[in-house]
Amino acid sequence: MNTGKALRLDRIFNRNTRRTIIVPMDHGVTVGPIKGLEDIRDIVTKLVNGGANAGLVHKGCVACGHRSEGKDFGLIVHLSASTTLSPYPNRKALVTTVEEAMRLGADGVSVHVNIGDDNESLMLEQLGRTAERADYWGMPLLAMVYARGPKIKNEYAPDVVAHCARVGMELGADVVKVNYTGDPDSFLRVTESCCVPVVIAGGEKLDSTRDLLEMVKNSLMAGGAGLSIGRNVFQHENPTRLVQALNAVVHESASVDEALHILDN
Repeated sequence: MNTGKALRLDRIFNRNTRRTIIVPMDHGVTVGPIKGLEDIRDIVTKLVNGGANAGLVHKGCVACGHRSEGKDFGLIVHLSASTTLSPYPNRKALVTTVEEAMRLGADGVSVHVNIGDDNESLMLEQLGRTAERADYWGMPLLAMVYARGPKIKNEYAPDVVAHCARVGMELGADVVKVNYTGDPDSFLRVTESCCVPVVIAGGEKLDSTRDLLEMVKNSLMAGGAGLSIGRNVFQHENPTRLVQALNAVVHESASVDEALHILDN
């Protein structure tokens, strides 16, 4: 592996556990300034204090979230976007480049692909070309790959999620983000067929913190490398404590009950 890429991955992953807690905060482009993301610098501070490994934002939020004190925090710049106001919300367009992300100080970049969409071929081309540029510069690439389109009956089905992970891996991503399939046995098929780290998405807000922690714990049992979860983290009533609990599960192999105890204290 390129030395520069290895160094940057060490700023996104815990080098001892080879796992990560990434909190995406790119939702503003998609759905607007939702609860929890009104003040980017404030939420970044809370996440850093909890021990998150990295945050993921669009290029314009890099300056908004920059802090001049406190612990360091891995920076992933998201390169693709769409809005829910568009007639084609699943069609992701590249809105910046690997080179611009580098100038902003990024430790990694990410691209979103929706396989099964009518514009799948465009997004696959974007992923492939971005992977080439990222590898040239030694920049880690996270591929968010979901199945969304007229032929997709269940985007959480194990075969479908495994296909998503494989697409990201085969087109050059260093890390793949996919949906969790619901149980460790089915998710094991996803991780075993993908030779790069697999992190799980959080999706819509879950009913309880226990549900979130159990999902993360079970994904790790199946070979997952951690999480890239946004709303279920930054919209929590106490994001700092929640990240501390997630940190215990992901990096310290704590049980769900032990992690919940952190939240109660």
